[in-house]
Amino acid sequence: DIDLDVLALVNDTVGTMMTCGYDDPHCEVGLIIGTGTNACYMEDMRHIDLVEGDEGRMCINTEWGAFGDDGALDDLRTEFDREIDLGSLNPGKQLFEKMISSLYLGELVRLVLLKMTKEGLLFNGKVSTALLTKGKIEMKHVCAMEKYKEGLSNTKEILTELNLFPSEEDCIAVQHVCTIISFRSANLCAAALAAILTRLRENKKLLRMRTTVGIDGGLYKFHPQYAKRLHKVVRRLVPNCDVRFVLSVRGSGTGAAMVTAVGYRLAAQRKQIDASLAPFLLSLDTLREVKDKMRTELEYGLKRETQASASVKMLPTYVCGTPDGTEKGKFLALDLGGTNFRVLLVKIRSGRRRSVQMYNKIFAIPLEIMQGTGEELFDHIVQCIADFLEYMGLKGARLPLGFTFSFPCRQASIDKGTLVGWTKGFKATDCEGEDVVDMLREAIRRRNEFDLDIVAVVNDTVGTMMTCGYEDPNCEIGLIAGTGSNVCYMEDMKNIEIVEGNEGKMCINTEWGGFGDNGCIDNIRTKYDREVDEGSLNPGKQRYEKMTSGMYLGEIVRQILIDLTKQGLLFRGQISESLRKKGIFETKFLSQIESDRLALLQVRRILQQLGLDSTCEDSIIVKEVCGAVSRRAAQLCGAGLAAIVEKKRENRGVEHLQITVGVDGTLYKLHPHFSRVLQETVKELAPQCDVTFMLSEDGSGKGAALITAVAKRLHNVGQK
Repeated sequence: DIDLDVLALVNDTVGTMMTCGYDDPHCEVGLIIGTGTNACYMEDMRHIDLVEGDEGRMCINTEWGAFGDDGALDDLRTEFDREIDLGSLNPGKQLFEKMISSLYLGELVRLVLLKMTKEGLLFNGKVSTALLTKGKIEMKHVCAMEKYKEGLSNTKEILTELNLFPSEEDCIAVQHVCTIISFRSANLCAAALAAILTRLRENKKLLRMRTTVGIDGGLYKFHPQYAKRLHKVVRRLVPNCDVRFVLSVRGSGTGAAMVTAVGYRLAAQRKQIDASLAPFLLSLDTLREVKDKMRTELEYGLKRETQASASVKMLPTYVCGTPDGTEKGKFLALDLGGTNFRVLLVKIRSGRRRSVQMYNKIFAIPLEIMQGTGEELFDHIVQCIADFLEYMGLKGARLPLGFTFSFPCRQASIDKGTLVGWTKGFKATDCEGEDVVDMLREAIRRRNEFDLDIVAVVNDTVGTMMTCGYEDPNCEIGLIAGTGSNVCYMEDMKNIEIVEGNEGKMCINTEWGGFGDNGCIDNIRTKYDREVDEGSLNPGKQRYEKMTSGMYLGEIVRQILIDLTKQGLLFRGQISESLRKKGIFETKFLSQIESDRLALLQVRRILQQLGLDSTCEDSIIVKEVCGAVSRRAAQLCGAGLAAIVEKKRENRGVEHLQITVGVDGTLYKLHPHFSRVLQETVKELAPQCDVTFMLSEDGSGKGAALITAVAKRLHNVGQK
């Protein structure tokens, strides 16, 4: 009926050091010399390879009783030491302790006296039964016999009790044996302690060091000569150390209480950290609930009467076929999906030696263009195309073009796409509600240098699926897990109510980033998610994407770090100017910090590069925060994808589905754990689906060219 919380497990040696350290701040060594022997000391963290971190110090429990178990002390061990060891409960172990501690010294004395008696050097060669009996001479007897004044009379009394009849010469000899054995114990202990003191001095890079050793144990306390001998030998061995020896009068229990007091404070901090990160730990039931809600929203998006209010828009792409190997020719591809814009020339060869060759150039999209006017944005795009055509020597060539436009578009045909709304930091005016293909054509006309045949406008997710589909015909799902997050898949036409026709399939761009914009996943959104959303360019929109994509994960981490710092749990409670800067914590830093190959020292360096002056303890917490945020992102992505593959399985009417998912995006590719956690989640939530993940090595630009090639092929077939 007692409620106890065990906060600390403390070795008695450590407890002794802590007890003495409470009274003397110079105490940094603990020593036990009693029934057993051991030492502890404060070691620099940078030298402890077994523990991550390089700052400050940690108490090391040496367990020096085992010194010599490897044979290092064999030249010092006597026949009596070997006999003691063989008769012990742990032969071959704790050899140093068996030469020092009170548990063994009395027995060592008995064995020496027994041999001397047998050789006729003591007691007229007469051996008593008591002298033959193990354990008959104890440490208390040795202490009594070595007392300064009454030692001789004590010796006679003890030997008589052992049924030995000593002469005065026998008593003096026995006293001498006791002195030699206890003196050797003190010498060995002093030598080992001198090694620790030398290490401490060298760690501190001092010519002379002042320190305190806290000591406990019956041998040190009660032996009449032991302490004096130990002190004398230590000072001879380390003359450049001013050593104070402090006896632990309160024992090691007080030290344990002090360690517990520190542990209690740390446990309270741990509870605060756990409370902050608890909302990011999603149970299997919660993930199943997310999967079910995603499935519901997918169905709403496909139905005519609910499509307008669905948070997952399920946009038809009018991509109705995949490559069949007969596509050939030169195609131009544009890829706009973030701060970089790519222009590609794609050469497709058909037949037995079918291949795809690509030439590309990357252009930057400055922030002022991203958030300027639509006319400025598309004029900049056309300028980039003109530079590329000149670079490739294709000025004046009229090539079929596929436009990868990685933003939500409502398509009326494969070459018409009305922008639903900007994402990923774009806010160019006069674009939303407009056909992006028409805007591109207008910009080309304004420049009046070249003309292009714009065949298809393609979402990057669809391009990724087509790129992987060219290699694997079983690929019918595309996933982007990078700056943004999205999925597309091939849906049966009969299920797409907003498009006429029931035959065949069409690729659906789900635009699942908007999942939850209707509040259906508010129960798993944290206060940090809300802060990130409110500070974004599109508050209230793309809520799922803001919990799963690379553009926002670093910002979620930053908000958590600010909160923990305010609670006094990080960065000494000081919010630096760097931490106040929005966007400082890029998602690439999460990938670096969470790398299994990175030691805490390197994590700390990354934080320092960001202007965050951290301790190693801070680095541990930051790594934990990054892990919680990225793991949740991968699990949520996995739950959404599980809903898609389950839908595909039901569409096909099979019990077990085999399908390939084409994947692109830096978060999936570069984060050390994201892909594994995502795949594990899909397997857990969709056990009847055998899902293969195929990385898109060539990006979505190649997919745009392939879609253009397929569209041209189908168009030519239609004309015939």
